[in-house]
Amino acid sequence: MSLSPTHRADVSTGLVQTTSTDVDEHCAKLGGWRLTYDQISAGAFRGSFTQLSLPQLDVFHEVTSQQVRQHGELGRGCCGLAVRCGGDGPVNVNGSGVTHNVLIVSFDAEIDICTPPGFALRGVTLSVQLIDEIANKLAIELPRDLRHRMRALSAPADVLARFRAALATIDRLYGAEVKLPLSAASREALQDSMLLAITDLLPDARPCDDTRSTATRKRIVDRACDMMLASADQPISLLDVCKAVGASRRKLSYCFQDVLGTSPLAYWRAVRLNRVRRDLKAPHDPRDGIYDIAVRHGFWHFSQFSLDYKRHFAELPSETLRRARMDAPARLRQNSLHH
Repeated sequence: MSLSPTHRADVSTGLVQTTSTDVDEHCAKLGGWRLTYDQISAGAFRGSFTQLSLPQLDVFHEVTSQQVRQHGELGRGCCGLAVRCGGDGPVNVNGSGVTHNVLIVSFDAEIDICTPPGFALRGVTLSVQLIDEIANKLAIELPRDLRHRMRALSAPADVLARFRAALATIDRLYGAEVKLPLSAASREALQDSMLLAITDLLPDARPCDDTRSTATRKRIVDRACDMMLASADQPISLLDVCKAVGASRRKLSYCFQDVLGTSPLAYWRAVRLNRVRRDLKAPHDPRDGIYDIAVRHGFWHFSQFSLDYKRHFAELPSETLRRARMDAPARLRQNSLHH
C-alpha cells in the first residue's frame, strides 16, 4: 500500500526534503525540472530527494529504489552535473551504458537516463550562463562538444573526488534533525567551493563513449519505442517492430539492453503499466472502469493485467484508484491555493 508522501521546505535554510512511495509523486517534487519518470523494474517504489538552494546554484541528492527511465529537461539554459553514489548495475546515459566513476553532464540538453534499482545520485544544477561567465574570467576552455548534449564524461580521479566531496557537503550539513540556517557568508563560501570544483572538473572531462555506435543504438531504440507506444490499443508484434526499424530480434534486444537496461517486451509492458497508473490517478470519466483504461493501453486480458500491475507496483489497480479518489479533495484544495 502506498503511504502519503512527505515534503518539507525550509525557507530559512534553503532546504527541500521529500520522500514518496509513488514514482510520479516523486518526480513531481523535483523542483522546477520538467521530467517524466517511468518505473521499469517491478516492486514497491521508494524515493527521496534533498535539495539545498544557494544564491546561484542548487545541490541535490536523489535516491530511487527501482529501475527508472527519466526523460525531459531541467529547464532552458540549465546545466546539470552529477555522479552516482549508490546502486548496482550500469547507468544508461543517452544510450550509453556507463560505470561508477564517471561524470554525468546535461549541458542545456534533453535528459534521457535509465538508472538501476537502489540508485543514488548527487549533483548540482546551475545556469549555463554562470558557467560561461566563470570560465571566461578564469580563462578556462570548456570542451567544444559539451553544449546541448547529455553525456557521460571521464575525468581525472583526484578532480572527480574533490567534486564528490563538495557535493557530499549537503549531507554533512543537514544530516541531523536540527538544521541551523546558514549565514550569508557561509552560503557564499559553500557556493564558491562548488564552483571551483566544477571549473576544475570540466576542462579535463572527456567523453567515455563511442559516439557513433551509441547514436546508432539509441536511434534504433527510439524508433522502436515510438512505434510500440504510438498505438498502445492496437495489437503489434515484435516482428512488426523489427521490420520497421530494420533490425533482427537479437540486434533489437541487444540495443534495448544496452540503452535501457531491459528487453523490448519488458520495457513496452512497463511503460504501458505506468500509463495505466497515471490514468487511474488522474481525473477521468467515472463511467470508465479499470478495464476500460487497461484496454486503452493494450491490456485485453484483465486477470493477467491485474497480476502484472500488482507485480509491478506492489498494489492492485483498484487500490490505486481508491487512493486517488480519496486524495482528490486535497489535490483540489491545493490547486485552488496556487491559482
